[in-house]
Amino acid sequence: MAISLQLALAAIAVMLCAGALAFAAGARASRINDLYFLLLGASGTLALTAGLGGLMASTPPATTLPFGLPWLPWHVRLDALSGFFLLLIGLVSIAVALFGPSYVRGLAHGRDPLSVLGGFTGLFVAGMLTVVLADDAFLFMVAWELMSVASYFLVAFQHEQAANRRAALLYLLMAHIGGLCILLGFGVLAAFGHGFDFDSLRNALPPTPWTTVAFALAFIGFGMKAGLVPLHAWLPEAHPAAPSHISALMSGVMLKVAVYGFIRFVFDLNGDLHWGWGVAVLTIGSASALMGALFAVVQTDLKRLLAYSSVENVGIVFIGLGLSLVFLSTGHRLLGVIALVAALYHALNHALFKSLLFLGAGAVLHSSHERDLEHMGGLLRRMPWTGLFFLIGCLSIAALPPFNGFVSEWLTFQSALQAWQLDSGVLRSLLPIAVAILALTGALTAAAFVKVYGVAFLGRARSRRIRRAREVSLGMRAAQAWLAVLCLLLGVLPMPVVALIDAVPRQLLGIGLAQATRHGWLWLTPVAPATASYAAPLILLCLAFAWWLVRMLLGRARLRRPRRSDAWDCGFAPPDARMQYSATAFAQPIRRVFGVLFRIDESIQNDSGTSRYRLQIADRAWESFYVPVARAVQAASRRVTWLQSGSIRVYLGWSLATLLILLWVIS
Repeated sequence: MAISLQLALAAIAVMLCAGALAFAAGARASRINDLYFLLLGASGTLALTAGLGGLMASTPPATTLPFGLPWLPWHVRLDALSGFFLLLIGLVSIAVALFGPSYVRGLAHGRDPLSVLGGFTGLFVAGMLTVVLADDAFLFMVAWELMSVASYFLVAFQHEQAANRRAALLYLLMAHIGGLCILLGFGVLAAFGHGFDFDSLRNALPPTPWTTVAFALAFIGFGMKAGLVPLHAWLPEAHPAAPSHISALMSGVMLKVAVYGFIRFVFDLNGDLHWGWGVAVLTIGSASALMGALFAVVQTDLKRLLAYSSVENVGIVFIGLGLSLVFLSTGHRLLGVIALVAALYHALNHALFKSLLFLGAGAVLHSSHERDLEHMGGLLRRMPWTGLFFLIGCLSIAALPPFNGFVSEWLTFQSALQAWQLDSGVLRSLLPIAVAILALTGALTAAAFVKVYGVAFLGRARSRRIRRAREVSLGMRAAQAWLAVLCLLLGVLPMPVVALIDAVPRQLLGIGLAQATRHGWLWLTPVAPATASYAAPLILLCLAFAWWLVRMLLGRARLRRPRRSDAWDCGFAPPDARMQYSATAFAQPIRRVFGVLFRIDESIQNDSGTSRYRLQIADRAWESFYVPVARAVQAASRRVTWLQSGSIRVYLGWSLATLLILLWVIS
């Protein structure tokens, strides 16, 4: 067994031990808080090292574990795809390990036992690590359910709040529906492959109708876990309910495990690719990106806004995967590789900057006990380091150079802009629409995070809690600094990252992206130098020079010593915090333009001479998709109740009728 696979298995074992230690500690879990997060950091370091080894290995190591069923042992394998997602899990786990001790210490005085939080966090991370290592459908589903059930208890951690219980129940229901779809998808392939290990599934080669059925089941199952529209309803409910470091793991890592499962199933196991699959993925991904961005703009709850932003970014990842499927299935393999690399790069980027933003939101919540943007303001003066790191996260997620979000979205644009090479006129028309939606999504995302940073960190404090906020501990700042530095490095030096990710398409598709880094560490040329190129270090150098120039000019202007006096205020009262732009007011123009996509309840209430403005914005997906299903289930349940008459004679009659039908069918 190769050392990289041993390290990956050791990472799982460490997290299982950490979870068992937390459960065994019981009421004394707060005493082992630092030890627990030290184990989480050790597991993240092992996973990061193993992931790098998997990406660099020429031959994927594999082994069989002495667990499972007598006729179906557990198979594990560490190839390039598994290595990439192990690296992703490790990077975020290290940040959470730095952030967690101080944050969880603030939860120690609550009514919820920390042993439950620590124990299920260990099982949650162990489940995610096992999913990406599984080499058979049985172990994959066991690990998938472990990940889902453990995260349910984490969402329901503060269960005394009814909203948290509702969010946890919705998440558990949708997680199990998605898991059932994935299981059926594996079942379709296993029926033709006569085995559950992934090698048997790769060699199954079912006919096209059945591969399409398997694809549809996998797309629904993994898309539900990833939060794609319209299966995203659980995500904006569950992420705000969970503790902030768990939200970082769920949004930054768990959603990417769903992306891993989709890539593994469709690109690796399910045989030949079809352009219709790419159109479906591209359409749903574009809708998710646009709707996620729109709903993020109009939110005032900081963690709920970040949750909707995750819907948007997962949509961008699936836009890249859809483009890859379209290009690969039509014979344009190089363009398909560019789109796949762009999707993987954005998955990594989103894991970093979204975890950074959730940890930043957790720092604000830990210091001020406030997550409503309408009550914030002026946090940059009180929490300067958190404000700096949060700004880096906002710039990264808004895809502004030289940060990492720009690189992956630029690569996605470069692949989509090659639509003219397709033979089909329909596809040549569809891809520019996706490009336009992606561009609109980028603008809306920038608007959303200008709103977030401007309202929360600039201006004046709007509440007493915010005025009392202070900077968080060194460990919490170090976690944010770790992710912020990575966001900058992956934006300034994309060439080594692309070269590392290139191992994944070479393993899955047999073709790499060597020309992207052929011109050295300075220039990124995904298609050809004459088509498009990007030099991030030069952009950083230009920005640094512009900053120095502005500082120098401002310094000279100060030497003139202008006369300072109060400005004429036209007789108005001095400004106060209530006169500032609010988050609701900032989003008002966008809300008006796209109002048809929301269910808006807006009114002014007059109570004892005081007017109150009331605004509620709901997701139309509830009315159009979930509510009809719930009503149908309730109606079916009411019709079934007539079977429960309470008479033993009726029950015996049903039993006799069932027995007669079974005898007739069997005979």
